[in-house]
Amino acid sequence: MAGIGVLLSLSAHYVVFSANGLMIYREKRRTSQELDRQIKALQQQNSAMEQEIKALKTDPKTIEKEARERLHYTRPGEVVYSLPTAPAAAAQPKK
Repeated sequence: MAGIGVLLSLSAHYVVFSANGLMIYREKRRTSQELDRQIKALQQQNSAMEQEIKALKTDPKTIEKEARERLHYTRPGEVVYSLPTAPAAAAQPKK
């Protein structure tokens, strides 16, 4: 009878703590869920970037916006006023 108890105890220990036991299974499942969340976030980011690329290729308003912001392009007859940025040392009050 004691032999059966020892055998059951060893079997239970093996099921829980072996290389493919419950502890490892839970860890792998948690890792899998985290990777699934990362994949979903990256797919959403990829989709947003694909939409932005499509807009940059085909949408005249988006193209104009980027040209104005990045390249500082203007339309004929427009005047652009730009304010100088304050140097970091001048922005801090002196004591």
